[in-house]
Amino acid sequence: MTDVPTFLSALAPLPVADFAEFGEISVRKADRMQMLTANFLGRNWVTIPHVTHNDEADITVLEAWRAEWNDANPESRLTPVVFLAKALALALEAFPAFCVSLDPVNQQIVEKHYRHVGIAVDTPRGLVVPVIRDVDKKGLKEIAAELRALSEKARSKGLSLSEMSGSCITLSSLGHIGGTSFTPIINAPDVSILGVTQARPVPFPTEEGGIEWRRMLPLSFSYDHRVINGADAARFVRFVADLLGQPDRLAAQGTRHEPSDGI
Repeated sequence: MTDVPTFLSALAPLPVADFAEFGEISVRKADRMQMLTANFLGRNWVTIPHVTHNDEADITVLEAWRAEWNDANPESRLTPVVFLAKALALALEAFPAFCVSLDPVNQQIVEKHYRHVGIAVDTPRGLVVPVIRDVDKKGLKEIAAELRALSEKARSKGLSLSEMSGSCITLSSLGHIGGTSFTPIINAPDVSILGVTQARPVPFPTEEGGIEWRRMLPLSFSYDHRVINGADAARFVRFVADLLGQPDRLAAQGTRHEPSDGI
């Protein structure tokens, strides 16, 4: 197998231009975090054969459930990301072939017997991915509290390397901004990443011949085609979408640490 440096050295060089020739410019030094992120993402994009599968989830019931919960529990509000993280952890249990990492040097597949989920967080210093551990064993309130704490730390003091290591899968949400789909870049050594964009109302025909509006969430799932085939990826995403339509099931999983108040 041709190694990556040899392959890249055979490519034509990137063009170099004197941009001042075309108009006024200014130059600033790139931020260290920005360059680290660029190097990692560039490596992942070039070395991993990405395929992105697009689907959507009906979150009409989930959003009604979430609104009722948040009204009753203002001190522990739940965002859609909490449900997505939980659904991904349960999907990894149902599809353990996705909870692996590839070791191409030793030609091995490393199977992970834990369900840690990385969640991309946008900070003033760039994109970071804190990891919530054992999401399958935690209730929604516990996940939400941990996510809030890690996100606040990421945006203020910064995260340690250990707090950004050990994920099995990554979630990247742009739903609070907009969009209809995108191709998220895999966060190696994970073999997949789920991207979500803005939910939107979609009309569906009813049996009576009328129209029913449902809230649909776009899902963009990138996977490493060396490890995962397209049919399995489609089944995985469909499983996640079905879970998002069952908020009671998500709430019932891993609630041993939580009181029985609320819904």
